[in-house]
Amino acid sequence: MSQVSKFLKSQSVSVIGVPFSGGQPRGGVEEGPCRLVEFGLLNQIEELGWAVDYEGNENITALQPKEDPDTLNLKQPKYVSAVTQHVSKQIYQSAKEGKFVLTLGGDHSIGIATVSGVFGAYPNACLIWVDAHADINTPASTDSGNIHGCPVSFLAGIAGDHPDFAWVRPLLKTERLTYIGLRDIDAGEKKIIKDLGIKAFSMHHVDKYGIGKVVELALDHVNPNRDLPIHLSFDVDALDPSVAPSTGTPVRGGLTFREGHYICEAIAETGLLVAADIMEVNPTLEDTNSVYQTVQVGCSLARCCLGETLL
Repeated sequence: MSQVSKFLKSQSVSVIGVPFSGGQPRGGVEEGPCRLVEFGLLNQIEELGWAVDYEGNENITALQPKEDPDTLNLKQPKYVSAVTQHVSKQIYQSAKEGKFVLTLGGDHSIGIATVSGVFGAYPNACLIWVDAHADINTPASTDSGNIHGCPVSFLAGIAGDHPDFAWVRPLLKTERLTYIGLRDIDAGEKKIIKDLGIKAFSMHHVDKYGIGKVVELALDHVNPNRDLPIHLSFDVDALDPSVAPSTGTPVRGGLTFREGHYICEAIAETGLLVAADIMEVNPTLEDTNSVYQTVQVGCSLARCCLGETLL
């Protein structure tokens, strides 16, 4: 098969599991990566013609500090910071070596790590964030204090100074960011998106234009000449709960099975995709069938990012 990205140096993928739930209060999402791997994801990727190396980060809980008080409104900031800084170095290293980086979460606070690592290696990259939620709350605007709702604000340099996240560099220019699938956005986030002129496609736009047009418009905005590396961060709660029920913050009215896969297929087809995140699979929520269905979808989205097509 042909190389998925013009920017990769080899047909190699670095799969990085981040079994982490510290960015939000519900346990179980830390089991997402190992369930995707148990389901055979690494073999499935090899069958697509890739050389695979895997880092499971099974001992990541060792980074949890003994004390981690709420700081500037954020919960568990020291833990989230330690994990994301650790993982960002792994991602940067793999991206720098010219490998495709596939990160399996864990909660979406890990986006701080994935974008920091990928954009460290590809400073001119663009980010397509597929999610029901905008995850761009600042420490000042978040109601919950859960950091999985804040990663984009740190990456874009609008979070303000936070003592625990001084290491995060504002590598993400807001004109290089676009959202697809939004449908549950806090008032503070709506204001941030409007004030900064961030290009966002909600489910209203998907209904209005169809997914093919939405992906094209998103790419036209962040990558008009189709010559920049692309990082795709995909939260499975972007999908309708009927498609991916086992996730921590499901919201009705999401992407269909095909719409979710189309996004991954169309972006892979550009030959510009260098990294993808599959986030927020929580195998402890819902019944066995729901978990199986969600894990299966997580694996098939990852395969589409790596070049699997229907024909």
